[in-house]
Parts: sequence; C-alpha cells; structure tokens
Amino acid sequence: MKKKWKKLLTLVMAFAVATVLLAGCGSSSEPASSSGSSAEASADTLTYASQDYTAINPALYEHGEINALIFAGLTAHDENDKVVPGMAKSWKWDKASKTYTFKLRDNLTFHDGEPLTSKDVKFTLEAITNPDNNSEIVSNYKDIKKISCPDDQTVKITLTRANAGFPEYMTIGILPEHLLKDKDLTKDEFNTNPVGSGPYKLTSWDQGKSITMEAFDGYYGGTPKISKVVFKIIPESSSRALAVKNGDVDMAQITPKDAESVKDEDGVTIHQMKTADYRAIAYNFHYKLFKDHPELPKAISYAVDRDQIIKGVLMGQGQYAYSPIQKNMYNDDSINHYEKNLDKMASILEKNGWKKNSDGIWAKGDDTLKFTIWAMADDQVRVDMAKMCAEQLKKAGCDVDAQSKESLDWENQASCIIGWGSPFDADDHTYKIFTTDAGDNYTYYSDKKVDEALTKARTTLNSDKRAEYYSEFLKAFAANPPYTMLCYIDADYAIRDGITGITDKTVLGHHGVGVFYNIADWEKK
Repeated sequence: MKKKWKKLLTLVMAFAVATVLLAGCGSSSEPASSSGSSAEASADTLTYASQDYTAINPALYEHGEINALIFAGLTAHDENDKVVPGMAKSWKWDKASKTYTFKLRDNLTFHDGEPLTSKDVKFTLEAITNPDNNSEIVSNYKDIKKISCPDDQTVKITLTRANAGFPEYMTIGILPEHLLKDKDLTKDEFNTNPVGSGPYKLTSWDQGKSITMEAFDGYYGGTPKISKVVFKIIPESSSRALAVKNGDVDMAQITPKDAESVKDEDGVTIHQMKTADYRAIAYNFHYKLFKDHPELPKAISYAVDRDQIIKGVLMGQGQYAYSPIQKNMYNDDSINHYEKNLDKMASILEKNGWKKNSDGIWAKGDDTLKFTIWAMADDQVRVDMAKMCAEQLKKAGCDVDAQSKESLDWENQASCIIGWGSPFDADDHTYKIFTTDAGDNYTYYSDKKVDEALTKARTTLNSDKRAEYYSEFLKAFAANPPYTMLCYIDADYAIRDGITGITDKTVLGHHGVGVFYNIADWEKK
C-alpha cells in the first residue's frame, strides 16, 4: 500500500474516532448541553443548514466552514480576499534571515478565558508540521525551519526559503496549547469540544443534529451582533431548501436546481455568489490505463462539452474552466482551453497508435479506452457531472461509465470528479496539489516543468516574476494535463429576509467557503 493511501486511511480512522468522542461545550471544564437541536428562529439567533461534522480542528482538517466562527488566525481576509491583520496587528519579512515577525494584539484570550500568546502560535504550527498528525494542510507550512517566541506577543518564524504565500497561511486558526500539550491531536476529545478565539464559542453539540455557538465577547474584532448561531445538520440540498422555505432555518447553501425551486418564495432571497471553486475529471496516474498512456487526458479533454455541463447540471450558474487559477491575478488566458474538438481528439489518439475497434471504441493493442468516472455519492452536482461526462465520452468512442460511492478509493480508481480552487494567493491549491509527492497530490501526477515553475513562484516575492512563473506553470499544465478541467461553479445561498452584512461580491473558495468571513458584523432584524 502506498504511503499516500496510508495517510488517507489514517485520516479516515481519526474521523471515525472523533464521532464517538463526547461532544462538549466551549470550555473543557463544563459539561455539554444536549439542547443544541432546538433551534427556534429568534431575533438573536442565526440558524444555518449545514453538512454534518465529525471533527472540528483547523490544524488537521481543511474543509470546515465552521472554522471561521470558532477560530481566528494571526491574519484574516477582507471582502476582496486580500490578507489583512487578524490577531496579529502587524508583521514584517526580513529577507536576510528569511524570517517573518508577527506582533500579536494586546489582551487576546481563548474562549475559556486563558490568554492567547505567541506560544500558542508556535504550538499550532508545530502541530501542523508534526507528521504524526497527518495534517491536510502541511504542504503550506513545509518551509518552516524554526519558530521562536521572544515574548508573549512576538513570534518569529524562520523559513528555509522565501514563501510568498506565507502571510496567507497564517489565517489558520490558533489552537490552545494549555488544552492540547502532550495530547494525541488526532484522537483527543478537543476535536468535538473545540476551544478557539474566534467570534463564536461552542456551547453544545448534538451529534448529527446541531452545533450551537454563542457570541464571544473577547473576540478581537468586537462582540458579534448576533448573539447565537446554530448549525442545523441537514445533509441534503433539497431538504435544506425546504427548511429555508418553511422558515426552519435562516440560511443554507443549496444546489442551482434547488435554488430554482425557492427563488420566488416570499421572504427568501437567493444570493448567487462567484467562487474560485472548480470541478474537473482527475486521473489516477498509477492506474494502468493512464500510467501506460499519458496522452489520454489531453485527448479526452477535447471530447467534453463544458457548456452543456454548465447548462444541464449547473442551470447556467458557472463558468467554463481551463485553468486552476483562472480567478487569480496570475492567470494566463493564452493557454490551451481544450474547447470541444473531436477531430483533435482523434488526431492525438491516432498519432499514439489508437484505432477504433469493431465496437467503435478506441483501442491500442490489448487496451481499450475504458474506465469509470467516480463521484462522491453525497454530492449530487458531482454525480450529475460524472454521468454527463460519461455520456459525452461514449459518443466520442470511449467506453466510460459513471459510478458514485460514499468514499473515493484514490489508490485504485481510474478517475473521479474532483473539486479544488482558492480565491487567495496563487500558491494556495496549486503547490500542494500539482507538485510531485505533495500532500494533496492524490492523483500521483508528476511533471518536472510544473514542479520547477510552482517552486519558483512560491519562493519569489516579486509580483512580475511570479506572473512569469505562473504562466510557465499553466503552459506546462496544459501541455501535460492532470485533469480535464470542466467548470467553475457558483455558490447559491438561500437566505431569509432580515439577515444583513453579507457581502455578495466576495469570491468564495472551495465548497463555497468564505461567506462567514465577517459574521461578527452581521445583523438579524
């Protein structure tokens, strides 16, 4: 079994352990309440229809909208996705020593009242880089060489080399050393009893039903205006849409198809927000078909009708994708967009010895162009995309089917519908995904030109030079594609009238994450 698959298995086991831990409240010294499932609408409570959680820990698990409520970082994002001061009032970079120095604000505390100091920052970063913790975000911090704390409000982070995205990565939520020192972070009950320093503190967690949080009056950004937030667990998009329609929840992210069903309801507004979140067919380059025939992703990319997918699956709420940093200032629009062209597909295949057999399927020797596109069963949009792609590829002479399941088998599957994308620094969701053996390179993709370009872009602070390097990356990416890029998807939030403070123009991230970045300023009238 490969090392990467062992890492994924470890993460799954960690999540399984988390589900049986006792749910707690914001303070580790108090018992949990079981009343979190009663989420009656009121003027001082925002109820949000959420996917389920088994663990909440920003140092270990990347995808968690709730992290923005419970935790805070040294840096933060503004409405334009720019890095701004968070719990650090300032920072500076010393080129000679390759050191970032962050100065923390005065009187920072965790939800339990304990002081938050530079030592907690050091503890958090060391937890992320500790290989025993199998952090999903470790690739963002691999350049850390040394961390020192001259005083409680100063942390110095020395890197092995410059890292242009590092201030971005200091948005990570800070963990409390006093609760986690010498603990096994992957198994500790903290993951279901999180204590942070964000705008809201957890007060109860009714597993599988709801998570209740109350405003934290010690939040550095000021006490939130809405006194309570309840994440009501409603996994299905159609059920979330119905809950908004009936007034059972105030807000929910739903699919474009479900948005159509509630857009004309009195008291409900659909906020259609742009994202940097793309979908693609990802290929497993350890799977024999794609390992033996590296020309296939390029050929297949010419067989997909992206406009049809956007219209049929996304109800027109998306954009044609050709680049993983298409929404970024460093994008290069001149690269190959792989617009549908079956003649170009045939030309690539024929040049590499493929011919159509008696069944009309492309074949080469004993191999036929046959594989499965997998999708996560709990994501209907990805399931629908897999089906539509399979149908399009069948018409192009490929024996392709679409299947869904609860969890993906990265080690053995041929391909899947994948989702990535970030509205932040271009290093985010590129270096850790596409460089050889990177932490999130689940497809075993490897290209020397990609490695070189992304490394140069990461370690260069000059904006003009970074633009050159990202152009090099995209040209290499297009010449040897790891994915068949499909589309960027919009995020539909159904929100009942009376909720104010949401900034519709903010470009959101993967899974539509980012809408809560300024929740402390929201009001419910």
